[in-house]
Amino acid sequence: MSLLNPCRGRDLPRELHSWRQMADYSSEMRQFACLLHLYHIKAYDYLRKILPLPHPYSLTNWLSNNETAAGFSSDIFIRLQEKVERGDQSYRYCAVLVQDVSLQKQQEWDPQTKRLTGFVDLGAGILDADEAPLASEAIILMAVGISSPWTAPLGYFLVNSTSGHFLAQLLRQAISKLNNIGIVALAVTSGASARGAETARALGIRIDPKRIQCTFQHPPGSAHSIAYFFDVCHALLLIRNALQCFQKVEWLGDTVWWQQVVELAALREQRVLELCSPESGRAGSKGSYHLKVNLATLLFSEGVAEALEHLQKLGLASFQNCSGTVKFVRLMNSLCNVFYGRGPCGKESLLPGNYTKISNLFDEAKSCFLNLTDAVGRYVIKSKRKLGFLSFLLSAESLKWLSSNYTCPEGTPSHHLHTHAFSLDLLEQFLRALQEACGNSGSPTCAVFQAAYHKLLASCSLAPVSPHSSGNSSPWDVSLSQRRALTLGSIRAQYHPAPGRTLTPEYPYSAGLLLPSSALSNALTDLSLYTQSLTCTAGCVAEQLALDLQCEACLASLFEADESRLRCRSVLYIKKLGDVSLPSACVHHITSISEQVLNQYVKVGGANKNTKLWHLSLEQKVFQELLGESPLFPTLTNHLFERELSINNHYTILVKEITRCYLNIRTNTAQHLNLKYPCKRHKLKRLKGKHLFPSPLGSCQSSQTHTWSN
Repeated sequence: MSLLNPCRGRDLPRELHSWRQMADYSSEMRQFACLLHLYHIKAYDYLRKILPLPHPYSLTNWLSNNETAAGFSSDIFIRLQEKVERGDQSYRYCAVLVQDVSLQKQQEWDPQTKRLTGFVDLGAGILDADEAPLASEAIILMAVGISSPWTAPLGYFLVNSTSGHFLAQLLRQAISKLNNIGIVALAVTSGASARGAETARALGIRIDPKRIQCTFQHPPGSAHSIAYFFDVCHALLLIRNALQCFQKVEWLGDTVWWQQVVELAALREQRVLELCSPESGRAGSKGSYHLKVNLATLLFSEGVAEALEHLQKLGLASFQNCSGTVKFVRLMNSLCNVFYGRGPCGKESLLPGNYTKISNLFDEAKSCFLNLTDAVGRYVIKSKRKLGFLSFLLSAESLKWLSSNYTCPEGTPSHHLHTHAFSLDLLEQFLRALQEACGNSGSPTCAVFQAAYHKLLASCSLAPVSPHSSGNSSPWDVSLSQRRALTLGSIRAQYHPAPGRTLTPEYPYSAGLLLPSSALSNALTDLSLYTQSLTCTAGCVAEQLALDLQCEACLASLFEADESRLRCRSVLYIKKLGDVSLPSACVHHITSISEQVLNQYVKVGGANKNTKLWHLSLEQKVFQELLGESPLFPTLTNHLFERELSINNHYTILVKEITRCYLNIRTNTAQHLNLKYPCKRHKLKRLKGKHLFPSPLGSCQSSQTHTWSN
C-alpha cells in the first residue's frame, strides 16, 4: 500500500525482536499502526498475532491532538467530559455525523513548524516524506446532541483516498472515544451516496428493502446497538433525480408526472382578470392581479401540492390529472416533516403518543416505494435509481427502532429526541462557516483549511443553541442554501436558463427613480409622482431580491399580495403598477426610511460618498430609524427568533438586504443602467388619489371564469 511507504524509514523496525524489546513506540510505528488499522483492519488483526501492536481502541490516543492539528480534538473531548461529570443530562446521548471536504493538493512550507505541509495526516503525525501522498480531502466528524441542540466538532483527518471501510473504522474510533467520557452514541449519519452506502455495509447495515438491518453493534458482538441514518436532503436529491430520469412513475393506480413539476416551475407570470361584485361599488368593472410562482418553494412541500391543485382548478391544461403527483409530493412532505421535526407529528415524533401515526406513515411510504414502477413496468426499487428510496426506508426503520428502545431522561431540557439531529444539516452549517473562514469559494489548501478550522474551534462553546422557535420553524432549520437544488427555481434554471434582460439607459427615469444628481429630483414638487417613484423603486428592490432568495416565506413577504385566494406561498397573487410589482407595505416602509436617511446625509459635505464606509454608515442610520417602531413583516415572526443571537436570522438579513439594495440603486448610477431585471421596460401611469397602493382586490368576488393573458 502506497500510504505505508513513508512509514518504512530507518526508525521503523523490521526485525520481530526489535518490536518486542521496545518499551515505547516511535512516531513511525504509530503512523504505521494507525494507517494499517484504518485502511486494512484484517491485516492489522493478523499482525497483532505476531507483533505487539496495541488494541484497536487504544489507537484513539494516537489519533488525538491537543492542538488543532489533524485527528481527534483532545480539547473538545475534555470539555465534553467536564459537562458529563457535572451531571448535565443533555450530553448523555448524541449522534455522530461524518462528511468530507474537498482540498486542493498543494505542498506548502510552514515557517512556524519549519516543516512541509499538505500531506496525509490522520492525527498520528504528518507523513512527511518525498513519496508521501498529498491530501485531497478532509474527513470531518461532529457529535450532535439529540435531546438538546448542542454540537461538537470532534476532529478532522487529512486523506488522499478513502473508502467505506476506512470511514467505518474512523466512526468506531469516534464512538469508542465518546463512550470513554460517558457519552452514548445512539446514531450515525452519513451522506446518501455510494461511499455512504459502503460505509453502512462495512458497519454491518443491510440495505435490502425486504430485510433491512438498521443497526450495528459497537463494540462488535456487544449488546449495544447504534442506528444508521442517511441524510434526508441527500436522499431527496436522489429521488428528484430518479423522477427526472424516469419522467413518469406509477404507484398502485396513481401516476406521478415529472413534467407537471417542470410546468409549475416554468410557469410565467400570468395576468388574471375578474369581475368585481356589486357590493364593491364597481359592478361590472374588472380588477386585475398577477399570478406568480414562488421559485423559493421546495419541491417536496405542501406548497407545491397546493399549487398544483390550485392551477388544476383554474383549468390550465398542463396541470390536469395531477392527483398522483400531488399525492406523492404530500407523502414526501410528510416524511420530511418527521425527519426535520416540523408539524404536529414531526416536532415530537419520538414521543409514545406519536409512534402509531409515524409508523403508519412509514408503512405507507414503504408500500409506495416498493410498488413504484417506471413507464415499462420495472420496479424503481430494483433500478439504478434506487438509493434515494432505500435511504428513506433505512432511516425510517432507524427512527422506529430509536422510538421503541430509547427515551430521554427526565432531567433533559427537552424531553424528546430531536429528529433533525439525524441529518447532516448542522455539520454542513459548520462547513459553510469553515468555507467562509477560508476566504474563497474554491477548494482550500491544507494550510488554509487548518487555519480556518483553528479559528472556528477557538469560538466553539458546545452550548446548546437557543430553542426559541415554535410551530413549524426551528432553530435547526437553517440549511436553506444546501437545499437550493430542491427548489422550483433550480428546476426552472435547468430547463430555462436564460438570464434576465438588461434595462435600457432610460430606466432610471422610466422607473421614476430620483437620483441625487438628477435635476428632476430637485425640481419635483408633485407628491403623487414622488410617491409613485418611491413605490416603483421599492418594487424593483423586491423583484431584484426575489431572484436570489431561497426562503419561501421571505420571498412572499416582499410583495403586496392577495393572500385570500390561496393560503400557501408557493403561488402568489401580486398587484402591479404598470409592469412593476407592488412591494409589501414593510418593504415600502424600509425603502421610505432609507430615502429619508439618504436625503438627509447626501447633503452633508466633506465625505466621500463612493466608499464602502459611507454606505455602511447609511445602513446604520436606517437601522437606527427603524428601531423602536412597530415590528416589520408580521408573517416572519418566527424567523426573528431563529439562530442563537437573533442577529443573523432571515428576518434581520432581509431588512439589511432591502436597505442595501435600495441604497445601491439610489446611489449607483451605473447599476441603474446595467441592472438585470426579468420584466419589460416599465410603463408607468400616475397614481390617482392619496393612497400609495391601489385599493385591494380582496373585496372582489371571483367569477366562475378566469381570463389568462401573457
